[in-house]
Amino acid sequence: MSSQAKENNTSADEDGIYIALISVHGLIRGRDLELGRDADTGGQTLYVVELAQALSVRPDVKKVELFTRLVRDDSVSSDYAEHYEQLNDKLQIVRIEAGADEYLPKEQLWDHLDAFADNMAAYFRRQNCFPDILHSHYADAGYVGSLLTHWLSIPLIHTGHSLGRVKRARLIASGLHNDEIESLYNMSRRIDAEEHTLASSERVITSTYQEIEEQYEVYDYYQPEQMRVLPPGVNLDNFTPPLGNELNSNLFARLIAHLKEPDKPIILALSRPDTRKNIASLIEAFGLSQSLQDKANLVIVAGNRDDVEDLESGARQVFHELWAMIDRYDLYGKVALPKHHSRDEVPMIYRIAAASGGVFVNPALTEPFGLTLIEAAASGVPIVATEDGGPRDIIANCRNGLLIDPLEPRTITDALQSLLDSPQTRRDMVRQGLTGVKEHYSWQAHAERYLQEIYPIIKQAERLPRRPVSRRSELYKDRAFVSSLDQNLMGSPEALQEMLRLLKENRKTTLFIIATGRRLDSALRLLKHHAIPEPDVLISGSGTEIHYAPDLTKDTAWEKHIDFHWTPHQVRSLLDDVPGLARQAKSEQSHFKISYLVDTRQLNPEDLVGQLHQEEQTVTVQFSFGQYLDILPIRASKGMALRYVVDRWQIPLERVLVAGGSGSDEDMMRGNSLAVVVANRHDEELSQLTDLDRIYFAKNSYEKGILEAFEYYDFFGQCRSPQEEE
Repeated sequence: MSSQAKENNTSADEDGIYIALISVHGLIRGRDLELGRDADTGGQTLYVVELAQALSVRPDVKKVELFTRLVRDDSVSSDYAEHYEQLNDKLQIVRIEAGADEYLPKEQLWDHLDAFADNMAAYFRRQNCFPDILHSHYADAGYVGSLLTHWLSIPLIHTGHSLGRVKRARLIASGLHNDEIESLYNMSRRIDAEEHTLASSERVITSTYQEIEEQYEVYDYYQPEQMRVLPPGVNLDNFTPPLGNELNSNLFARLIAHLKEPDKPIILALSRPDTRKNIASLIEAFGLSQSLQDKANLVIVAGNRDDVEDLESGARQVFHELWAMIDRYDLYGKVALPKHHSRDEVPMIYRIAAASGGVFVNPALTEPFGLTLIEAAASGVPIVATEDGGPRDIIANCRNGLLIDPLEPRTITDALQSLLDSPQTRRDMVRQGLTGVKEHYSWQAHAERYLQEIYPIIKQAERLPRRPVSRRSELYKDRAFVSSLDQNLMGSPEALQEMLRLLKENRKTTLFIIATGRRLDSALRLLKHHAIPEPDVLISGSGTEIHYAPDLTKDTAWEKHIDFHWTPHQVRSLLDDVPGLARQAKSEQSHFKISYLVDTRQLNPEDLVGQLHQEEQTVTVQFSFGQYLDILPIRASKGMALRYVVDRWQIPLERVLVAGGSGSDEDMMRGNSLAVVVANRHDEELSQLTDLDRIYFAKNSYEKGILEAFEYYDFFGQCRSPQEEE
């Protein structure tokens, strides 16, 4: 602390700790939180209020104050214009004036944050009492906290809630260009504030280890030793085991209205209708097992809908896929997809599943935290969950369920079967889950571990030693490496590990892109099998789908872009009876990719291009590996998808290195990009590229050829062809 703060602050040893929480934006009050009113009044506001309440009831805490922005605006409640709101004898909300009176979204607050920090410091001086620790929430509060920690020498703790570098990838996925992102979201200022906060904080609190490893690592001031995993608490007053009347409720009657045998245990899934939630694989797992169908019903609560055609395209596509799965496995009367539920009914839905003797399932492809799993555990339901991300931590702590491979439906079937077949195992997991949630995920447990973390910092016994770190000159990544899968990354495990090490070492500067003809699920399965980490960008389906790390966010703008004059039913009707063509398996088909096997003894694939154009089909035709034929929308290919991605990430093609091994990679390698053809290229595909200056034909195969190209182009250094003039 500053000398003034030390002089005026009462010792924490004498009568407890004084904690100042900072959450600048949103509408924050102690009762009737307006959750969901807008993008700024959601999970973060609930988190900070519940954290403040949990800390304030601790005997070793003297005072908790939650600082937020004062708002005088007729369009919102007058509650937000009150300077002080007392929640209990040790907790109050303090509203600080900063900038204009009206309610502003967080993106418009940056110019007012210095005034917020000045007025907050003035408040401490007027009270003649300074906090023992500051805890900032989100980037804007982090900026305020970093100013105060340097002015007053009060240690700073930070929780990011979400990160600008990750948010930017999601905004790119939504179709926004960089200048739009900067204009709408002030992204450069946000990321700069986050970097400054990381450099200033004694501790950064996250919900999972995955958040540390996959999100914070891309920051220049990333210091993992300063980070601690403290999962948010669950309000155990809301989520409780069954009370005994659940199966007589009106809600139960609504949930099971379309089930033939409603008395069976319920396998419950509850999530948004999002492809990443992988609900279709759950239906497939259920459909593959007659034994499972005999034992239980499947209830999927996937948002609310009146007319599915009114939903946005991604959600609409999910529901159509679910209904197709139900039809394929003839699961009518065994699967329920209720249309409506309210947020207040969610605890009861869990209790209904528990009372029925059921199981909760989260089969998501990626799950950063897994709040629904904690809610289910607190409600007395054992869980089956994806082995990706947060569920690993939850099941390790609570010992109340089984992990599954979300890409292998059989593992879902087996896990559900084992729990339903063993009532004693199920009862043990229910009991362990209830105990584990209370011990690890209640607000009381959170507050206790929180104080264990901050008390040594307050006593200056555990101030974080600062490693020498510096900011890069570039705010964002400035180069990209692109590789296909099958012909490039499946040949030399030792060279693969060296390649991955180099990419990880240069992760802050290098965008790692996989571009494959495989479908998303097939590509993810192969990546997992070879222990290849999720790339920053995954282009799948020969360029028809684009997903972004860390949670496989789909680029919906690209999907809309390629859906141009695309009539797949007409293409199929033209080609399905052509001699020499045979449709590939359903697992290789998608809405934007029609895939065939070609017998070149009967058919020259190039003849099909003219035939399709004569029938006025504006399509892209790709032939690879001597037998695979893909028909795509005219605007879709690996090369077009790659150029779309690097344009939005503002990486010049001259600093993009493409590794290819088959004909379907060719349009990625032509033009201004740097390229390498690995020695194991399929037959003579890509041999026609030998005359192009920016294409290097490696002497080595697979990953060794890629490592050779890294050195040839000095990819992580100058990143250019040695043939270029100095």
